[in-house]
Amino acid sequence: MKKVSLFVDVQNIYYTTKSVYNANFDYNKFWANATEGRRVVNAFAYAIDRGDEKQRQFQNILRAIGFQVRLKPYIQRSDGSAKGDWDVGIAVDVLDCAGESDVIVLVSGDGDFDVLVDKVRSKYNIPVEVYGVRDLTASSLVEAASVYYPIGKELLL
Repeated sequence: MKKVSLFVDVQNIYYTTKSVYNANFDYNKFWANATEGRRVVNAFAYAIDRGDEKQRQFQNILRAIGFQVRLKPYIQRSDGSAKGDWDVGIAVDVLDCAGESDVIVLVSGDGDFDVLVDKVRSKYNIPVEVYGVRDLTASSLVEAASVYYPIGKELLL
């Protein structure tokens, strides 16, 4: 069995599926699709922690599916803007896990990851599959991916 590592940019997927479909991503269906015939060696879901109960319940659902949930605190700046970005953390974890994986699966539409995907493919010679909402996934990320899976109704609740 091929060894797969999963990395989910929860905030990106939440906002893109809400924006395009007004629906939520189905993490169970995604897990079933991405892991079929594969052995999961790593599975991370990256989220922002605002400390509310509904979020904690969602995080527990992710853990029950099999994800390690990585949390950063939600930071509200004095100027009214907010901060809560996992890009560097996701990149570091992907690079740390690539050596023990036969396939990397990244769930995000963020174009900042195109460099990461290129690096993993060239340095480790392994495929990187990307899942994202087509209308809101950077074309550079789609082009960098070994395989791109557009998130459609089959992966929504």
